[in-house]
Amino acid sequence: MQSGRIVTELGTWPLLLAGELRTTADRSAIRSPWSGDTVGLASQASQADLVAALDAATAAAPVAAALPSHVRSAVLERIADAIASQRAAMTHLLAAEAGKPLAAAGTEIDRAIFVFRQGAEEAKRIGGDVIPTDLMPHGERRLAITRRFPLAPIAAITPFNFPILLAAHKLAPAIACGATMVLKPPPQDPLSTLHLAQILAEAGYPAGALSVVPCSNDDAAPLLDDPRVRLISFTGSARVGWMIRSRAAHAHVALELGGNAAVIVEPDADVDHAVARCVLGGFAYAGQSCISTQRILVHEQLYDAFVARFVPAVAALRTGDPLVEGIDIGPMIDEANATRAEAWVSEAVAAGATVATGGTRSGAVLAPTVLLGTTSPMRVNCDELFAPVVTVRPYRDFEDALAMVNDSPYGLQAGLFTHDLRRIMRAFEAAEVGALVINDVSGFRVDHLPYGGVKQSGIGREGVRSAIEEMTELRMLVLG
Repeated sequence: MQSGRIVTELGTWPLLLAGELRTTADRSAIRSPWSGDTVGLASQASQADLVAALDAATAAAPVAAALPSHVRSAVLERIADAIASQRAAMTHLLAAEAGKPLAAAGTEIDRAIFVFRQGAEEAKRIGGDVIPTDLMPHGERRLAITRRFPLAPIAAITPFNFPILLAAHKLAPAIACGATMVLKPPPQDPLSTLHLAQILAEAGYPAGALSVVPCSNDDAAPLLDDPRVRLISFTGSARVGWMIRSRAAHAHVALELGGNAAVIVEPDADVDHAVARCVLGGFAYAGQSCISTQRILVHEQLYDAFVARFVPAVAALRTGDPLVEGIDIGPMIDEANATRAEAWVSEAVAAGATVATGGTRSGAVLAPTVLLGTTSPMRVNCDELFAPVVTVRPYRDFEDALAMVNDSPYGLQAGLFTHDLRRIMRAFEAAEVGALVINDVSGFRVDHLPYGGVKQSGIGREGVRSAIEEMTELRMLVLG
């Protein structure tokens, strides 16, 4: 290996191993899902490197845990400032390697900055409780206090769809609470995370406390199997997430998994507002979000009016090169995923559904697609599409609509367009989701809020304050 501080002339991005930037002989070519051109080369870690990263994170754990809160806060502010100063370059890199339109890529970078700044604030707010013990006679003249201590090291694994933002959602709370972390970025688009790794290396966190190590799934085995790992924080597919939980019996596990989010549009909804939000919610970043609006349930009184507005609005979305300003929809992450989604659409049509717009594919680009006349057993409804495809179905009774929302193995977020407080409270009680968003789509999120799902959508919550709770353990001291 060679140490390095910046990208080499050949476009090779170093990994961050035990606090040191290094290029490796094993490199992966990262290609644009739009053009197929090589965006850069990512240094790849070996299994021995993963063990070395865990060695360093374990050794650095006491040092990181002992850092005063103002020092941890300052580290996070420096990270946020550095990302802000390099925003343009990071935005372009993210758009190139992930196929994310420039506007969406810039928004992701801005959200990551927000998350690190939130971490800086939360680092100064980690407290505990004073608990009276004299509820029973033998507890008189005693006092109990609680305090949170970091779990370390933490193994973190992030997916391709928000590589910078979701890395921030792992790293910011870990640094805020004084934990150490080994982070495996996504294989499809790791370069943006490796850019972030260069910033981490300069931020002033203890040497060895942080590693960012692209590697194969086989070489990542120590992240799941090493008994020193105290917490595994995983964002990705339900299949892999639940495999991790069954395999890693020695560690705490936080899982943010998939979804096939539904939105209900009630008769009293503002149709134009609902249409505009559903277009954004269903097709932003080609639908490749676990809270992307996949299923739209419209009351029969509004169904025709909604469809008449929604289909032309979707058809008007601009597809093309994500590096061109003004493009709404770029490619999916690769052609294989676009082909899979196209096959699901064809399967639904063969079973009686109608394509109102879209349904065609060119390479990794799947045209924004609206399906009508679908049924619950179709995979476009009952599974996670993760593609620019939305189904629209009518319903007659509100309870039926709630049952359709819950007719899913997933339960991440849902949307409800109505001004009826009784309907809102009923849905809050009955909808089996981690969050219900009123008069907006399922994809609404502000990054400091608790975020996570129920059923097959995972366990635990993200958002910096919530993630700090996941990344720490509560200890009690009884004074007598």
